[in-house]
Amino acid sequence: MDLSAVDILARIARRDVSCVEVMEACLARIASVNGAVNAIVSLRDADDLRRAAQAADAFDGPRGALHGLPMAVKDLVTVAGLRTTYGSPVFADHVPIADDILAARMRAAGAIFIGKTNTPEWGHGSHSFNPVHGVTRNPYDLTRSAGGSSGGAAAALASRMMAVADGSDMMGSLRNPAAFCNVYGFRPTWGLVPGDAVGDTFLATLATEGPMARNIADLALLLDVQAGENRSVPFGRMARFGAPEPSDLRGKRIGWLGDWGGAYAMEPGVLAQSEAALHVFADLGAVVEPLAPPFPAPELWQSWTTLRAMLNAGAKRGLYEDAACRAATKPETIWEIEQGLALSAQAVYAASVIRSRWYGVAAGLFDRFEALVLPSAQVWPFLAEWRWPQCINGTTMDTYHRWMEVVIPASLAGLPTLALPAGFGANGLPMGVQMMGRTGADADILAMGQTYHMATDWPGQRPPSL
Repeated sequence: MDLSAVDILARIARRDVSCVEVMEACLARIASVNGAVNAIVSLRDADDLRRAAQAADAFDGPRGALHGLPMAVKDLVTVAGLRTTYGSPVFADHVPIADDILAARMRAAGAIFIGKTNTPEWGHGSHSFNPVHGVTRNPYDLTRSAGGSSGGAAAALASRMMAVADGSDMMGSLRNPAAFCNVYGFRPTWGLVPGDAVGDTFLATLATEGPMARNIADLALLLDVQAGENRSVPFGRMARFGAPEPSDLRGKRIGWLGDWGGAYAMEPGVLAQSEAALHVFADLGAVVEPLAPPFPAPELWQSWTTLRAMLNAGAKRGLYEDAACRAATKPETIWEIEQGLALSAQAVYAASVIRSRWYGVAAGLFDRFEALVLPSAQVWPFLAEWRWPQCINGTTMDTYHRWMEVVIPASLAGLPTLALPAGFGANGLPMGVQMMGRTGADADILAMGQTYHMATDWPGQRPPSL
């Protein structure tokens, strides 16, 4: 499974390899490494998967863009007939009868679902552990976290159990694990990859699904499957993505936001490793310009925590009001709900005004720059036994998610953001940067990423322990 998804699918289409052979290679790799990494959970029966691959081979021509490709779906996505737990003991034995729209699109494209990828309970916290499936470990150092909430997806990619994976991103949930596991993740412009028409669909515009992969071509391939209008939800966007051509970076302007003028605490070495990625862009002809903080970080944090708590309280209030469910739910989720229940309508409105102002400021920046860059994470991959980092370089973290604050500028504005590997620090651990573009500039950001990937190919450096 060391080949790219594009290469595997091309070989299947040419009949150079069968879907059964691809599935056997996938199952062999999972058997070899998943016990150490614990990235793929709820794995389907091997004989059932072989029969599914045989059925794919029986098709006269490709069924879709992902025909015959084994995929594990993030355990926050509902998949018909496949155990879907959300990392919660309340749903430990839950087997849905219908697909979420994301799963339905990947299934219709011909993907063969082999299981799920691990995630934190309810996706809360950027460390993939839960009481149902345990902790996912970093393929580059098995004592460390793979990040989250798409940690299982990132670890499965890095350890070559899959070629592409779906991720989701509210508070860096595919950007942080991409950095920790030396892969790519893409948070698309909000509305490009629609959700289901469940609950609120007008206010809940902070989170989105997106693709993860070891190269940009595979990212674009999966994004093309995931994207497309859902007429049952508002604010949709239409776009098609072919194989990305590399962008000529000469003269393109990139703004470097660093640690936001010291507002975001960083572990030693994170900024230096991020700047090494910027040197690559500069060597390719881009003009990199350090920027002063364009907006007050405390206001962004106020807006973010208010809106996030409001949405969590609305969507998960049922867990809180049922005493048995509340007792079985992680304290971080209970804290989010309680924060949201205590909010006034005026507080939510004020938070939305801050968000609106920030969107306007960001839009102005893209009149000057093709992209803005920040580190993807504020800490190196930390010990897998931790719940979350409680201190960064002498600064105490006052919430369970404060250590991920660097990701919220992109999330609040719904900007297309590509998580790029930035290589390895002196400690041997991976790090990454996030490159944001203007609303709708998804293809442009992917093209810039393709040029960067051709110059670096960091994911080609395989985990030494696996």
